[in-house]
Amino acid sequence: MKKKLQVLSIFLVLTSAAGILHAEGNINAGKQKSASCASCHGENGNSLVAAFPKLAQQHSSYLQQQLHAFKDGKRNDPMMSAMAMALTDEDIADISAYYATQKVSENALPTPDSDDTADKSNKDIHATIAQGSDLYRNGDLKREVSACIACHGPFGEGNKPASFPVLKSQHADYLIKTLTDFKSGARSNNAENIMHMIARKMTDQEIKAVSYRISMMK
Repeated sequence: MKKKLQVLSIFLVLTSAAGILHAEGNINAGKQKSASCASCHGENGNSLVAAFPKLAQQHSSYLQQQLHAFKDGKRNDPMMSAMAMALTDEDIADISAYYATQKVSENALPTPDSDDTADKSNKDIHATIAQGSDLYRNGDLKREVSACIACHGPFGEGNKPASFPVLKSQHADYLIKTLTDFKSGARSNNAENIMHMIARKMTDQEIKAVSYRISMMK
């Protein structure tokens, strides 16, 4: 079983790194063009609202891929699709280049969602993060859940040539929603639907745990 998961992880990396080339944009031009993005994603790509993803320090290749997916209708979101439709390929490259040069901000420890005492809540949070750390690095062999590290790297740094996104310091709430959408099939624009294959085998607790852990990566 372990060998089977290792083979799957290698397969995912190789098949998804299939040489999609992205144009290098103009950073200064991208800063100007990103003004309309600031209300949701923050002036420098660090959104203040956890429902909106941080774009700072994200690989330009991934940002371009996602903006084109919104523009082409492969990924659906009323607001983002409308925004992307107005962008040229040059605009997309420039905006992506700008956000890639910005430094992602660190997150505070996730807030407990129970009425327990402060000490117990703090212990629960750290236990959840520890569970997420194990899942991120090792996966779940019994249920064939691949380790996140295989595609997103040991520190959540992603893989630029393969357009695998940077995950470190992303908002936990956004990660939970994203994994839940992959699990349900609400989001399925990624190549070979890899994330759906993985997320559909994860429990809600595992999704929460790995999201908390990733949000704490620096």
